[in-house]
Amino acid sequence: MIRALRAGRAARAGRAVLAGMAIALAMPPWGWWPLAIIGIALFPGLFAATSRQSRFWWGWLAGLAWLVPSTVWVVDFSVPGYVVTAGLLSAFVGLAAAALPEGRPATYLAIPAVLAGAEFARSVVPFGGVPLSTLAMSQVGSPLAPVSRIGGSVMLTVATATAAMALAAAVGRQWRAATAGLAVIGGLLALAAVAPDGHDIGPLEVAVVQGGGPQRTRAVYSDADAVFERHLAASAAVEMPVALVLWPENVVSVTGPLAGTSEEHSLIELAGRVEAPVIAGIVESFPGRFFNASVVITPDGSTISRYDKVRRVPFGEYVPFRRSLDLLSGGAVSRFVPSDAVPGTKPAVLETRRGTMGVVISWEVFFERRARDAISHGGEVLLNPTNGSSYWLTIVQSQQVASSQLRALETGRWVLQAAPTGFSAVVSPDGTVQQRTAISETAVLHQTVWRRAGFTWSVRFGPWPALAACLLVLLVAHLMARRRPGTA
Repeated sequence: MIRALRAGRAARAGRAVLAGMAIALAMPPWGWWPLAIIGIALFPGLFAATSRQSRFWWGWLAGLAWLVPSTVWVVDFSVPGYVVTAGLLSAFVGLAAAALPEGRPATYLAIPAVLAGAEFARSVVPFGGVPLSTLAMSQVGSPLAPVSRIGGSVMLTVATATAAMALAAAVGRQWRAATAGLAVIGGLLALAAVAPDGHDIGPLEVAVVQGGGPQRTRAVYSDADAVFERHLAASAAVEMPVALVLWPENVVSVTGPLAGTSEEHSLIELAGRVEAPVIAGIVESFPGRFFNASVVITPDGSTISRYDKVRRVPFGEYVPFRRSLDLLSGGAVSRFVPSDAVPGTKPAVLETRRGTMGVVISWEVFFERRARDAISHGGEVLLNPTNGSSYWLTIVQSQQVASSQLRALETGRWVLQAAPTGFSAVVSPDGTVQQRTAISETAVLHQTVWRRAGFTWSVRFGPWPALAACLLVLLVAHLMARRRPGTA
């Protein structure tokens, strides 16, 4: 009996690891989206007829297999940080599993709801949210992607997990459950097809500048003047006529305010040469603090609009519990992040003479609420100036492009992503990547995009209707389990 029990645990552990690894391989940069559906389809057999505590640990193990490979880039910053990150984010999968009812039919119903809830929760906590390696990211290339304009990433997660439950039910020859799952998917896709997604109001000729240079370069070790000069040199390839030139995040670094510096003078000269506003990412450093912003500089020399980044990167732009962590690390934390960014407080828009631009700076593109803020305040195009030059491999950069695709679908807007060393990209409102640069290359992406107006349901209502539906479904699943106790 003991051998049988051990064998059963080994088989279950194998299924948990297999499920998690399948989901991990569905994430960008691999992007094999069907694997996420296959991985989640293993969940009913993994969690059915087990105690709540056991469900948590099997879910946590599946989460580890999912998140250990897809967050491996954290090793380059801190091995202990990598271990903590993977373990903490995996706990969300464990908590989702613990919230499941007992019994196979109820489990089929509840899994989409708990996974959507868990994915939303880790976009909020800890430290304001860490929405990396999400199920929604894995599906930007799938036929399910359009449902995100109904209810954002939450709804896309629901659709993905529902497709997985339909697959699991079909494999188990539970045809009623499989048919119900397919009907839900069909209904969501039909609704997405008729849901509002905005409308064009005018063309805009844009140029997205990528200066190039070495990858895996941290700000404290980089030559700010060389980065700036690379982008000035790359901008010589901007072709006219152009209505807007977009530079990446923090490629203009100054001590004190930008006004009156040689960098500002060079940007004014560039704007005059191309006869168009230049939107540049700046860092203004002061004793003990700095500001990370995007500014609009016009040919006449005026800075007509500014947006300061609201959602800061934890342990990148600010350090929670700095004093305690410095004591534990011997000051290493403050060597890498010597001061904290001052968060902005204004709406996520930049006013230009060619229209109102929504803006999400770097990390903010992972948060659908930041894009909603930009569009609800009048953003006609969504800009994502970013800096991925610190990161090892291309996992983060690929996931950022996927997030830009999600934000395009959710908002019904063109998205322009500009990075100093890649990836820079142009994404159309249907989530298609029209252009993308390579890592470290010097490039200028020219594209005619369209300023757009109108709100999708995702922008108008946010994730709340989808989350409310998930809660209702979870309650129904638990009631179903109570009526059919012990069903596996």
